[in-house]
Amino acid sequence: MPLQIALDTRRIADFGIGTYIRNLVRALALVDSVNQYTLITTEHPVPEFSDLPANYRTAIFPGQTRTGLAQLNYGLFLGKLGADLFHLPLNAVPLLMPKPYLVTIHDMSTLLFASQAGYRNRLRHFYLRRGLLRADRVMTVSMATCRDVEALLGIPASRIRVIYNAPDPIFHAPAARDGEEPGHAPEIQRVLDRYRIHYPFLLYVGRTNPQKNIPRLVEAFAVLRGEIQDHPLYWDLRLLIIGDEISRYPALRHAVIQSRVEETVRFLGFVPIDTLRSFYQAASAFVFPSLYEGFGLPPLEAMACGTPVVCSYVSSLPEVVGEAAEIVNPENVFDIARGMREVLLNAERRKAMVEMGFEQSRRFSWERTAQQVLEAYEEIGSYKKRPR
Repeated sequence: MPLQIALDTRRIADFGIGTYIRNLVRALALVDSVNQYTLITTEHPVPEFSDLPANYRTAIFPGQTRTGLAQLNYGLFLGKLGADLFHLPLNAVPLLMPKPYLVTIHDMSTLLFASQAGYRNRLRHFYLRRGLLRADRVMTVSMATCRDVEALLGIPASRIRVIYNAPDPIFHAPAARDGEEPGHAPEIQRVLDRYRIHYPFLLYVGRTNPQKNIPRLVEAFAVLRGEIQDHPLYWDLRLLIIGDEISRYPALRHAVIQSRVEETVRFLGFVPIDTLRSFYQAASAFVFPSLYEGFGLPPLEAMACGTPVVCSYVSSLPEVVGEAAEIVNPENVFDIARGMREVLLNAERRKAMVEMGFEQSRRFSWERTAQQVLEAYEEIGSYKKRPR
């Protein structure tokens, strides 16, 4: 008999988890036409779900779960759905969570980089550990995150399964025509014109919270600008940052002012995914000096678009970028500047990185991810249906 699977999709609009939810649902729709899915949302309709097949329906939970009472209400709501299993794709398990259920852990940043130690953090640790110990399966998006879950929460490795993320298919760039740079395509030029971008640029995409290390990126960019100020192509090089607004993190604003690059660093906030693809393809290089990643999708997205990548070699990033990126020490401003300079000025290295990046990005596929998640569903769901 088909399984009745309830999947929490309420955070589909989020920057990272939303990418996971959107692509997982799409891929599951391609690989599974048998089981029945209930997608839990906070509103209706959800544009991303408009063309799903008949074995999908939505259930609306009109509220948040940030308080204890709201979590209890959400647990009761889930219990009324009559599902054979539940999938929570985020680091939070509500109280009274019905079983069986699976949890996807994307990273441990909320515990590793807690803004305040003390009661609140200990409570967060307690509830997350409790939720994962009760889970029938914990899925992590990298081996690095798997190790973090083991070390920080004491979850046995035997109960964890690593299932990798993948770039959104929209980022897989078509091959450039002979003599044409992908960034020169008319649709990309229209995006650049709309944002008044008529200069070469380095690109960063993602959040700008402290572990992303953006102040050091800004300082390294200032160093690089001084080194190549007379270069015929890169004398007017800029740095574009797509993600949170600068106002959220005073240290980042201070780094821009202190480095005297106010006129050459632009913060664009969040942009639509098709616009983001154009920025990836037009960038001279993508730079990602993060101090911690649970997976790290942006470097893979850039590689899929044919853009060379400079990134740190910490936490999950070795699993994601392999040998296809220029590796830098994220705690050394001058090494970050060196990596950017190498990618910009070494033509042979740059060409090789583009080819290796295409190959590396193809190692990850949402269809493969969905197939592995489906196997976990069927393994856990069969327990409930097994005669006793």
